[in-house]
Amino acid sequence: MEKETCTFSYCERPEVIEHETDFLILGGGMSACGAAFEACQWATPKGLRVTMVDKAATDRSGAVAQGLSAINTYMGGNKIEDYVKYVRTDLMGIIREDLVFDLGRHVDNSVHLFEEWGLPIWKKGDDGFSLDGLQAKDAEKPLLKDIASNEEREKLVVRSGKWQVMINGESYKVIVAEAAKKALEHNRKATGVDQNHFERVFITKPIMDANVPNRIAGAIGVSVRENKVYVFKAKAILNGMGGAVNVFRPRSIGEGMGRAWFPVWNSGSGYYFGMQAGAEMTLMENRFVPMRFKDGYGPVGAWFLFFKAKALNAMGEDPAVKYGDAVERDYPGYGKAMGTCLRNHVSMISMRAGEGPIKMQTHTAMQAMGKGFKEKLGDKEGAKKLKHLEAEAWEDFLDMTIAQAGMWAASDIEPDREPSELIPSEPYLLGSHAGCAGFWVSGPGDIKGAPAEWSWGYNRISTVQGLFMAGDVVGASGHKFSSGSHAEGRIVGKNAIAFILDNMGYKPVLKNKIDALVAELYLPFEIYEKYKTYTTSGTFPPNDPRNVSPHYIKPDMYQKRLMKIMDEYVGGIATWYVTSKTLIEEGLKKLAVLEEDGARLAAANLHELLRCWENYHRVWAAETHARHILFRQESRYPGYYYRADFPKIDDTNWKCFVNSRYNVETNTWEFKKVPYVQMFP
Repeated sequence: MEKETCTFSYCERPEVIEHETDFLILGGGMSACGAAFEACQWATPKGLRVTMVDKAATDRSGAVAQGLSAINTYMGGNKIEDYVKYVRTDLMGIIREDLVFDLGRHVDNSVHLFEEWGLPIWKKGDDGFSLDGLQAKDAEKPLLKDIASNEEREKLVVRSGKWQVMINGESYKVIVAEAAKKALEHNRKATGVDQNHFERVFITKPIMDANVPNRIAGAIGVSVRENKVYVFKAKAILNGMGGAVNVFRPRSIGEGMGRAWFPVWNSGSGYYFGMQAGAEMTLMENRFVPMRFKDGYGPVGAWFLFFKAKALNAMGEDPAVKYGDAVERDYPGYGKAMGTCLRNHVSMISMRAGEGPIKMQTHTAMQAMGKGFKEKLGDKEGAKKLKHLEAEAWEDFLDMTIAQAGMWAASDIEPDREPSELIPSEPYLLGSHAGCAGFWVSGPGDIKGAPAEWSWGYNRISTVQGLFMAGDVVGASGHKFSSGSHAEGRIVGKNAIAFILDNMGYKPVLKNKIDALVAELYLPFEIYEKYKTYTTSGTFPPNDPRNVSPHYIKPDMYQKRLMKIMDEYVGGIATWYVTSKTLIEEGLKKLAVLEEDGARLAAANLHELLRCWENYHRVWAAETHARHILFRQESRYPGYYYRADFPKIDDTNWKCFVNSRYNVETNTWEFKKVPYVQMFP
């Protein structure tokens, strides 16, 4: 088929807006907001300009958009060394301990700021019972920042597990975004620029420097509301554009399409941006497969940790107890303190043995808690206390996954009266939650035991000059969650400004011609307008995905092809997460055809143009994931994926990082092993 180019003969040429800044923040989630808040404090007195570009509206962008009921990472009275060990255990023994320790020593300050900005944090009452945020305020409990020591803070916060603290977090993201926006506004006025906060602009590609090898100089993106293209130049850039969802076929299909555990707008753009710039990646074979309430993807952590609910199979057995010895036998050294993936693994063993479904015993947990309250407080006050806690349990879902509450209501399920089914979801790629797929970045350089080569000058800078990483795209340092991502963004904000000040003579010069980049970006529009009459349309509405053409493919169909390939060849739900060398190699062949067909993606409107580019990003993230699994010849993460041809964990040969780099000039991949270093015994 003839190669298509965009000459704007068929589609309207967009307005092109060029914007030059000093520090460019890509993304609007927790890490980006942290970076904006911190960077503006250091940049403004020096007259440096800070700019944020967000695909959505920053108040509700990123993985925390809908809110949370807990902050998952707060040290308080815990030891940072114990946090490192916890992350290492959960991620099967391979993490960058310097990055995790560094995060642990900074994260609490961000949590204290959240509370100072207005986030309600639960506190313990004088009677030892929990007070929600409003009750704590009425009881005049002090803010965490005003308490003298971590030991005293630990006595006051309400934990759900060792590392989480409970909050009333429906407006969590709005509160954090407001601080970032105020910082940006202060910087804008001080530096005299017209605009430094761009919302509804989707970044599609990095642009390298024309004169300095391996240095990033800018980015290009498109408005998702207007016929405009934006070209940004910057001396330093933060990539905070999140992980990837809908790379694999989801369990929810048809009318449920769109329900997922991870926000559907996370399209792998962060991975695509960094790899196209040539940044080195690490542990991209890692993935996260959360065990969640079936069909609604409701969170289970609070039920496990706060309400002490158990997950039992249909025989009334706890799979972790029944199959714990089998795990230790099959994966020596990993069975006694099971990481998240192994807890998935034992549930899958049970289900495959005909003992499913697995159900969370929400009703017995609530009954046990109610009994305890009545014994301590009497019938009337105990019932009142339980009622309040039930309301908080519902808020747990209304805060984070309102679809779960809808699913229960539609299915006539009252979780306080009957158990609810759990199921492992489709895989996701991320580096902030219980996953660690991302880029290889410089560490802080001051933590004892870290190899010298793990720090090359500026904390969280990638292997590309001027390109920093934070949040989901930082590899080998999971379990940052919302507070840790914010803290990591702040680390980048400070270090990026230092990088700019140390290189004040640098002036970015874009390597690519802007006209060529804009034509490439708008090619899906051109293809659609050129061939839109050569379709089967007429039976269906103009934008209905059932309309097909021999000349193009619409983004909805393209995405379904990607998810089917990944599901069937790279260990998705269809194969119970099992893959192999031969399956992956076959899948890579099909991905190559899919990438080739990507040149025929067509967009009828701005939303479909967005989805076309999201698909480009997802395909590259998917290929990287597949190639990493292929390179690592073991099953490092049982319960997340299994290599049928290498079913064991092979610490002798594979207790190491797998790093890769894609060369965009030669279209080649480089892979290597990097030795793992344990810094904390």
